[in-house]
Amino acid sequence: MTKTVNERELVLGILMETVENGQYSHIVLRDVLAKYQYLSRQERAFITRVSEGTLEHLIEIDYILDQFSKVKVKKMKPVIRNLLRSAVYQLKYMDSVPDRAVCSESVKLAVKKGFSGLRGYVNGVLRSVARGMDEIRYPSEGTRALSVRYSCPEWIIELWKQSFDEDVIETMLADSQRVKPVTVRCCLNRTAPEAFAGIMEKEGVKAEPHPYLPYAFSLSGYDHLDSLDSFREGLFMVQDVSSMLVGELADPQSGERVIDVCAAPGGKALHIAEKLYVKEKQCKEKAPAGDAVMGESAPLRGHVEARDLTEYKTDLIRENIERSGLPNISAVCMDASVPDPASAGSADIVIADLPCSGLGVLGRKTDLKYKASPEGIQSLVELQRKILSCAKEYVRLGGVLIYSTCTVDPAENMDNVHWFLGQYPEFSLDDISGRLCPELRDSVTEKGCIQLLPGVHQSDGFFIARFVKRKKQA
Repeated sequence: MTKTVNERELVLGILMETVENGQYSHIVLRDVLAKYQYLSRQERAFITRVSEGTLEHLIEIDYILDQFSKVKVKKMKPVIRNLLRSAVYQLKYMDSVPDRAVCSESVKLAVKKGFSGLRGYVNGVLRSVARGMDEIRYPSEGTRALSVRYSCPEWIIELWKQSFDEDVIETMLADSQRVKPVTVRCCLNRTAPEAFAGIMEKEGVKAEPHPYLPYAFSLSGYDHLDSLDSFREGLFMVQDVSSMLVGELADPQSGERVIDVCAAPGGKALHIAEKLYVKEKQCKEKAPAGDAVMGESAPLRGHVEARDLTEYKTDLIRENIERSGLPNISAVCMDASVPDPASAGSADIVIADLPCSGLGVLGRKTDLKYKASPEGIQSLVELQRKILSCAKEYVRLGGVLIYSTCTVDPAENMDNVHWFLGQYPEFSLDDISGRLCPELRDSVTEKGCIQLLPGVHQSDGFFIARFVKRKKQA
């Protein structure tokens, strides 16, 4: 029986969209897997591994190809270039796939894509790579060696050398190529952490508790999340533990108003809304019978307003709100870089999880390292400062501003903290040590900030600062 779908052809399409057309790999891969949901678990796993693995090792793969092909990678036709890249990944990193199958299937795909004249070239290059794989000579030291070994652009390594020791840099680079389980947050408005692992076990999924937070778990052993009743019923949200720490450091209290200015897809806002909901429920249970303000029949007082730039992004937030079942959160389409006078001084807590280079999540979004640039980082720093200047206006006297990014670049983190404190003296850093688990307290800097590093900490690379508005603006 002839297969109607060729997994390698789907991989080639994903690489073309990502590498040649500039799309984000996680979105392209998600859409492909959604379109071909009927594929077997093994087929879906092959597509995911080869697509993500080829992107993860792209610089190394190009280095290998340039040693065996007379035509350098940059000069190749795009289809042939990406076909060869995915084949070299299989030859080097997938022992379960025979070399002869990789070569023959790649030749067939080249012919199918209209390059029958290059079938001999494709076959020759791949057979040469397969024979000579163990004899490849890699750069032995310096930035070039790290760049090829871990497929990281040299400029990123040079940037990190300004802030980190080489052993820390290599730890972060190695972590970016480590297979990571999916981290999720057990939704406390729906179930308890003590029951969560058992619920997942009944669905054939292993849930391992995370050491940093009691409601954080690492999942493994499932095909795709949409197939799980527990996911569709909103028993958990996919969220890295570093992102959950935003909610921990925000620490909302019953009745407070929260604004998240860049919320999509809504994980942090929903986490905070859940915390508010649980705390208000506990207050209601303790209130005297008949208390109209705090009793069981009293309306919820706390609320989270989750904002983002486009209707597409706010629709994503609304979808997650609906799945969560939380009644105390709403999504609003609003540009965080444009002042909103109506919100001035109205929020107890403002969350500013801002657009950044993403250099802390290279292990989850493998193509970010190829899209980032020094010029792009500088542009992001300017945008971050513009948004912070707007967001600080919404914080009431005595209120809290949480600033966070998923990067490890000081220009987007501590440099912005120092800039903010210099520009707005009514704000000061608030000590966060007591709000963190013991394992993280030694990582707190300047009392109110924490920089998490991938591989060093059991999380993504992430930065959080907690400010408090202690006096009126001058």
